[in-house]
Amino acid sequence: MTTKTSGDARSLPAEALEVLRRRAVAAVEGGASRVEVARAFGVSRKTVGAWVEAYRAGGDPAFRPKPRGRRPGEQLVLSPPRQAATIEAIVAGPPEIHGLPHRLWNRQAVAEFVNHRYRILLSPTTVTHYLGRWELIEEHALKPAPARRLPAFVPVPRPGAPGHGPWLPDAEPLWLGWTRPHAPPDAGRGAVAAGHNLLNGFRSHFGDVHVLFAVTSRGVLQFLARRGPFDAADVSAFLLELVARTGRGLNVVVTRWPAGARGVLRAVPAGCPVRFVLLPG
Repeated sequence: MTTKTSGDARSLPAEALEVLRRRAVAAVEGGASRVEVARAFGVSRKTVGAWVEAYRAGGDPAFRPKPRGRRPGEQLVLSPPRQAATIEAIVAGPPEIHGLPHRLWNRQAVAEFVNHRYRILLSPTTVTHYLGRWELIEEHALKPAPARRLPAFVPVPRPGAPGHGPWLPDAEPLWLGWTRPHAPPDAGRGAVAAGHNLLNGFRSHFGDVHVLFAVTSRGVLQFLARRGPFDAADVSAFLLELVARTGRGLNVVVTRWPAGARGVLRAVPAGCPVRFVLLPG
């Protein structure tokens, strides 16, 4: 009748698949059983049946393959190695060390880095997806928090402690966090194993990464990442850069912070226009 195909028929070029469908259906219409045709062409009986039914319902156009969607794992624009390289660049330091006109990482800076390095354009939504996928920024933190929630958090005055006191009038509402990407228990697989989230083995691949991030009530994200913990100077510089960017003071709700590093918040320079409250947990 014909020779068998090798492998999955869906892997054939469109033209070859159309010829295969025509010949298989012609064989069935000529009197051969679907089982015989399936065996001869190296496909399943169910596949032959689907081809025959599609032809009987739709005629000749049914032979032409439809455009194929992406297979699972192919939806990501960046390959795993390119994702890993982008994470490495972010962890290496601020965007300016890569020649980008940004002192802090944000969605635009990540998109510009990827475009400069790989000639791939990423939308802000896609950048957000990657940051959440890598867990550099926790997914819930990437969603803008409404400004009306800020009055629910009342800072506790601490005499003599910089950064503590009543909320500043007309200041920028801000949500601040310090996190460490963590890996699920899967020691046998690397961070860029095929088909796996880059988070698998994150610390063994990228080191002990710490991320300092801020999200405004309008959803504007700024962050820095590094290996090893931040110190008081790092946090103060981060906050002062945010003040410079907004052009006004900051009313900060600290959503995530290492328990052993809370003293860092008390080291904000006196006179810095920042007020914050540390949420429990």
